[in-house]
Amino acid sequence: MGLYPFGQYVSYANHLFTLEEIKHLWRKHCCATKYGRDLSMRVDNFEHPSETNVLCSDWNSWKDPIIRFSGTTDSVGTQFFLKNVHPGMKAAASALFGSPDSLHARPNTFGELLRAIVSPSRTVQEAVNWALKGVDPDIALHMRMMSSRPVEARQAAASCIKRAIQICHIQGTPRVALVSDTPSFVQDIKSDISEFAEVIYFDYELFVNKSNWMFGNDTPLDFRLRDWGPAPRWAAIVDFFLASRARYAVITGAHPRVGTTYAQLIAALAAANTYDLKPSGANFTFLSSIHSSLLVHGLSTQVGRSHIWDTYAGPLSCGHQPHQCAVTPLLPPTWWDGTWQSPNPRDVKRLSEYGVQLSITGEVDESQLLAHCRSREDHVDRYSVLSSDIKNS
Repeated sequence: MGLYPFGQYVSYANHLFTLEEIKHLWRKHCCATKYGRDLSMRVDNFEHPSETNVLCSDWNSWKDPIIRFSGTTDSVGTQFFLKNVHPGMKAAASALFGSPDSLHARPNTFGELLRAIVSPSRTVQEAVNWALKGVDPDIALHMRMMSSRPVEARQAAASCIKRAIQICHIQGTPRVALVSDTPSFVQDIKSDISEFAEVIYFDYELFVNKSNWMFGNDTPLDFRLRDWGPAPRWAAIVDFFLASRARYAVITGAHPRVGTTYAQLIAALAAANTYDLKPSGANFTFLSSIHSSLLVHGLSTQVGRSHIWDTYAGPLSCGHQPHQCAVTPLLPPTWWDGTWQSPNPRDVKRLSEYGVQLSITGEVDESQLLAHCRSREDHVDRYSVLSSDIKNS
């Protein structure tokens, strides 16, 4: 308990190890004597271009047992592996993150990792089972509304649910799980779709009142009622595992921005949960419900770390479109060097630090990239080794 994030709500697989546990096992099994070396870590600092080899070095040739890619916690760093000048590195990155111009053939990397690594804790699973009442949902809808409740977003989402029913060839009355950061919005949209779908959702107030159940020392329910209940937001974890039980489709919608990391991971895990003899996600659909107000100026408001559509929010995005119910890859693009995608200022600035310029439509000048790597060949394998820090801990 407490070793991993959300440890009170999420159970982690036994084959995971913290660095502290690795240090302990290294000492316990006398690995320093057995292998003739201390346990060392190579640090590649993405925040400083002079200290990172993400573009220029073949990491497959490194012999260090642990590599820490520091200075990045999201797709900003991993996307740069797709531009590594070494064919082997580029191929490995493409296998993990997909090709930017093949949106329909992208691996479900994070879904498979989640499926192998995490599961709901016993208490969270009790809450999920209470909400499901024995039957998994066919479709899950996540709406991040930030306490807003515009009718337009509801209408677009209801239309997208109907589209998902068609795409997935769902027979009979589909079960739709509703998840939102604004619980009152669930009641609003329920009236829009109850005519053609059976609606399920996690009513955390009713659950707590009926079961007299809460996590640890949670405060009374009048605290942060509009945002998943008491902090820490245990109900958001219940919602996550509830929605990831969807059998056919996950839909992401919103008032300001569509496709948060939360929604992406729900869809990824749901697709992985449907895995049988076919590739993960082969019979699973991920859709983005984008209402027309978000499309007045193209997708200019869809910016932010790891949001699905931020790579399409640049100068190439088309404005004044109607509601969209867009088929979305389970692993959204993390690099904008593809058709109709545009670089954001953060990535433009980052590449300029490597002396690499971009075309107006976002393509990388590969010759400049090669020239940059050649210019630092004498320094390309400089790194920091924390052997003493690990050995003496």
